[in-house]
Amino acid sequence: MSVIDSIAALEAVVGKPPPAINLKVIDHVDATAQRWLAASPLMFAGIGDGATIAITIGGGEPGFASTDAATLAVPLDLIDDPALVRAGAGFSSLFLLPGIGETLRINGRVADAEGGMARIAVEECYVHCAKALIRSDFWSAQPLDTAPDAVDAFVAASRFMALATVDPQGHADLSPKGDPAGCMARLADGALWFPDRPGNRRTDSFRNIIAQPRIAAALLLPGSSTVAIVSGTASPISDEAARLPFAVQGKTPLLVTVVCDLDIALQPSAALARAGLWPAAAAPADIKPAKMFAEHMRLNKDKGLGARIASAAVSIPGLMQKALDKDYKDNLY
Repeated sequence: MSVIDSIAALEAVVGKPPPAINLKVIDHVDATAQRWLAASPLMFAGIGDGATIAITIGGGEPGFASTDAATLAVPLDLIDDPALVRAGAGFSSLFLLPGIGETLRINGRVADAEGGMARIAVEECYVHCAKALIRSDFWSAQPLDTAPDAVDAFVAASRFMALATVDPQGHADLSPKGDPAGCMARLADGALWFPDRPGNRRTDSFRNIIAQPRIAAALLLPGSSTVAIVSGTASPISDEAARLPFAVQGKTPLLVTVVCDLDIALQPSAALARAGLWPAAAAPADIKPAKMFAEHMRLNKDKGLGARIASAAVSIPGLMQKALDKDYKDNLY
């Protein structure tokens, strides 16, 4: 297998991240992100150190997680596996909002887990594009009374993945992935395989895997509160033979990831059940992801010439939404 084992090899296949990509990242939870959290009923969380990472899910009524500019607070009893939350651990999270394809990512470190509350010192906050949820038809699902009870059948039916990775310094990342059933993930030769699709172009997951290959993931079948919790050792692969089975709409992914030393188990998620995601509620009218992208670029601390030009461009009314709509149409796969 042609394993991608360096950043140079990675960039030779997928290209370098555009310099402007980090302009959407801010170091605090601003007012637009606070409004998002006040309406969000579900969180995926990756928690780890420099050698390993685990994943869990939190959920409840909209606004179950609270925040000020510097700290994210989540009740421990609303997290499926609260024992994972420990002071000093790297923390990555992904918050979903019914009816909206974009997701909110908040990363940092666990400050403490006392008094029934997990408190996270926020280091990064940004909006992630909608492609994963679009590809998975996430919000079009209806509640499912049953889900496949065999691991291989559940994996084959899955359409969404939350992928957690961590670098050797303990900086955690959690990335959404979505695809039609049969193309989201596959089990073969005792390993789990899944493709890389166009996304936010930060390539954090791959960079972490190259430096520290232990991963964790949650596979979902939208409509069901059952999840497949995955852990193992990951490697990005560029072999055409490995990529071709994941072709969709005539487009073959540039990379696939294989997870060996695999542990995978089906389990009910109380957090997913509490969140009641399906059928999806109407999206809040006052939350506009395109405006959040623009606002975060304005708040980014990079005040160089390139940053000022980019911020001015996306502040033009309607321009960011048009750019997103075009990207979702032309670059979904």
